[in-house]
Amino acid sequence: MNHDLECQQPTVPEVGVYECEIHLKFRLIEEKGALNDRDRLLELLIDAFTCGTDEYLEPLQIEVEAQELPETQASPQMRRRLIRLRNSRDLA
Repeated sequence: MNHDLECQQPTVPEVGVYECEIHLKFRLIEEKGALNDRDRLLELLIDAFTCGTDEYLEPLQIEVEAQELPETQASPQMRRRLIRLRNSRDLA
């Protein structure tokens, strides 16, 4: 065994606050009634898109932009979650 490897500290993944913007445009074959419930519409569309292209989904345009923000721009609730996450042993 290599003693150097045993003494190394485990690397802790870095986490941060990101602002993300997604523009999706696609055609979807779906039941007409499923699109009338606005509370469920976004969930339905994201689920369909994450399942991937098939005979019922045709992607037309995909734009994704993400940028890291200073933690001070996050809400107090999000900053508390970030601190808890960084202090959690589950992340290591």
